[in-house]
Amino acid sequence: MTVETLRQAFKTLADPTRMRLLLLLEREELAVHELMEVLGMAQSTVSRHLGILRDAGLLRDRREGTSVCYRFAPLSDGPWQDVWAMAKRSLGDDPTTVQDQAALESILQARTLRTKSWFDAVAPDWDSLRRVFNDDIHRAKAVAKLVPDGLHVADIGTGTGILAQELSAAGLQVTAVDHSDRMLDAARSKLRAAGAEGVELRRGDAGNLPLADGEVDAAFAHMVLHYVASPADAVREMARITKASGRVVAVDFVQHDRDWMRERLGVLWQGFPLDTVREWFEGAGLVGLTIEVDEGGARNDVPATFIACARKPNRRVER
Repeated sequence: MTVETLRQAFKTLADPTRMRLLLLLEREELAVHELMEVLGMAQSTVSRHLGILRDAGLLRDRREGTSVCYRFAPLSDGPWQDVWAMAKRSLGDDPTTVQDQAALESILQARTLRTKSWFDAVAPDWDSLRRVFNDDIHRAKAVAKLVPDGLHVADIGTGTGILAQELSAAGLQVTAVDHSDRMLDAARSKLRAAGAEGVELRRGDAGNLPLADGEVDAAFAHMVLHYVASPADAVREMARITKASGRVVAVDFVQHDRDWMRERLGVLWQGFPLDTVREWFEGAGLVGLTIEVDEGGARNDVPATFIACARKPNRRVER
C-alpha cells in the first residue's frame, strides 16, 4: 500500500457527494436523471462527480436508450477496499444516507409500479405481443437445463403461464410468481384449460419473492429481468429461494439499441451487458456460471439472447 495510493483514495472519497453517489450505486444501477432526483442536484454537478469516480475506476457506465446508467465497480485493489470500508463505517446512520436510501426505494418502487401497470393493461393481449421474442427454442434449451423431472421449480414472472405449463408438462412441480393480478388470472385460466397439474400461482415481486429460503430446487426467469426494477436483486432472490446445489437460470436479451421495444413491449431495460450479468450471478454467491449467447433473432430486429445458468454452492465452501 503506497502513500500515493492512499492519498488518492482518501482524496477521492473525502467528498460527501461522491460518497453519497457510491453508496447509492453500490446498491443499484441508476441513470443520471435518477441520481439527480435522489441527490437534489443539477446534472452538471452529478456528472462531474460521476466522471471523477469513473476515472478512479470506481464506476462503470453504459448507455440505456437515451440515458447513461452507472453502477459500482467491484473493488479488487486492497488499499481502495480498505479505505472504502472505513469510509462506509464512518457514515453509520448518517441522516443524509438514510434519506438517500429512502429516495432510492421510491425510485425502485416507481419502476415496479410502471411495469405492473403496463402488464395489467396488456394482460389480455400478452400472448400475441410476446411472439416478437421468437423464444420457443431458447425456452426449450433452458428447460432442458432443469432436468431431471420431479424438481420443484420457481417460474419468476410467469405472465400468462405459458412456461409454467411447459415446465409442468416436463414433470416438474412449479411455483409460478407474478406481480400482476390480471396476468395471474390469465395464467390460472390457461393452466386450467390445459389441464396442467402441479402448478401453484403466487402473487409477488421478483425483488421480494413470496418463497422461503431454499424452498425450490431451481429458479427460472425467462424474459423477465428486462422488466424488473432491480435485476441484481431479482437474481439474489432467486439464489435465496434455491436449495444448495440447485440451479438458477435466466434467459434474456443481450444489451441492444432497439428503442421500439420500450414503447411496444414496455421494457425497462434494453438488454444487459454480459459482464453485468456475470456480476449479478457471482454477487449472489452462485458458482459454475455459464452464459450461452444466441444471435439468431438479431436478423429479424430481435436482439441476441443469452441463457445464464449457475448453481448455488453446497454448504461447504466451493471454489
